[in-house]
Parts: sequence; C-alpha cells; structure tokens
Amino acid sequence: MNWIYPLTIILYSISVLCYFIDFLYSNRKVNITAFWLLSLVWGTQTFYFIFQFLFVEEAAFNPLEGLFLYAWLVVTLSLVIHWLVKVDFVIFFTNLVGFIMMAFSLFSFNQNIPTEMQELLSSELLWIHISFIFLAYAAFTLAFACSIMYIILHHMLKRKKWNKRLQRFGSLHTLNQFAFLATLIAAPLLIVGLIQGMVWASVQLEYFYWFDSKVITSIITLLIYLYFLYNRMLKNRTGYDYALLNVIAFIVLVMNYWLSGQFSNFHLW
Repeated sequence: MNWIYPLTIILYSISVLCYFIDFLYSNRKVNITAFWLLSLVWGTQTFYFIFQFLFVEEAAFNPLEGLFLYAWLVVTLSLVIHWLVKVDFVIFFTNLVGFIMMAFSLFSFNQNIPTEMQELLSSELLWIHISFIFLAYAAFTLAFACSIMYIILHHMLKRKKWNKRLQRFGSLHTLNQFAFLATLIAAPLLIVGLIQGMVWASVQLEYFYWFDSKVITSIITLLIYLYFLYNRMLKNRTGYDYALLNVIAFIVLVMNYWLSGQFSNFHLW
C-alpha cells in the first residue's frame, strides 16, 4: 500500500493548486475541478484506512499514518463544508494547511518504530487518544483558516479594496462565528484526547513524566485556546485581536506537534 502516499500527495497538490488559481482568478471551472480532485483524495485516503482495518492485524500507529489521518479528517471536513456552507475560500485555506502538514511529514519523521514500542502503539486506548487529538487538530485547522481569512478580509476592507475576491470571503461576522464554533468543538476533543493519553501512559509505561516537554507544551496549547474561549463566551470579545490570538494558538499547536516530541522522554511524535 506504499503507493497510496505519493498518489494522495500528487492529487492533493493538484487540488490545492487549482484552488489557488481559483483564488487568484475566480475561475468557476477550475474550482469545480479542484473539488472533484479533493473528493478523489478523500477516496484514496478512505480506501487506505479500510484496507488497513480489514487486512492489517495489530497495526502500530506510526507518525506518517498520524498525519495521513489528520489530512483525511481535514479533507472530510472540507467536503462537508462545501455542501453545507457557501464560503468559497474556507476550503482552500483549510486544505492548504492540511496539504503542507501531510507533505512535510514525508521528510520529517523516521517511520521505523522500535520493536519494543510496536506492541504499546497497538493499544486500543492509544488509538482512541490519537483519534480524539487529530479530530481536535482538524477542527483547530478550520478555526485557523477562518481566522487567517478574517485578518486578510479586515485589511482588504480597511484599504477599501472592493473586488470580486472580496465578496467570496464572506462576512467578518461569518468568519468569526466559524472560527469560534470550530474552536468550541475542538477544545473539548483536545481535553478528552489528552486525558486518554495520560491514562494510556500511566497504564502502559513504568514511569509517566509529568514535566515532559510534550505534556507541558500540550497543556500550554490547551490553556491558550481556553483563554480564547473564555474571552469569546464570557466577555463577548470578538474582532481582529481575537482572530490574531487564534492564529497564534494554532502556531503553538503546530510547534507542540513538530518540536516538543523531539525532546520527549516517551512521546515519539
């Protein structure tokens, strides 16, 4: 099944490129092509997971498969948004992030899992932990995309750049609501995922490192998002500054995923 990865990357890259061309030139035919290519990406990814479920026994979850799951969730979310909500550029910005994460994973991780770790990584509890974490990541990606769009649209309106592209961004209110709702859904998923991970580590490992880099940065990431929700829900604060806070929170989230695992005593990625 190794051919699935490069095929998915190629299809995904062409789809994102088509969305970028549509972003620049507002070409309806290119937009439709991009959507069907994205649907094909979803099909190849889904086929891979079905194959893994049916024919691979006791599969250990490696870093590449983790990013593959993340990309599948992002694509799935994008297709759902396409059918439910008509904000054109949300799909482009969301999948641009998803594609970058997936493509970068091919060159960033050592996919060889130590033999002594393979049995631990086959744990059902760990699969639940990973599933919740990546569901949260997918929702946070949507919130990040909407916040980036909010910032761009804010500057376009401030500079009075009235054009066709401006209309396809949607309204500031809509983007603000999308970012808020996505974060509101993602934060509880992240909390459950972190709790599941701590339970797994406490059960499976001889010693759980509470001051491990992965634990500390994960908690910091969660606190930033909770601070965002606190200000949005209890103090009803919205606008440019809070879109910027959401962007910063996602950057911290990415740093937590890519960097902290390199210094962790028990977390491979």
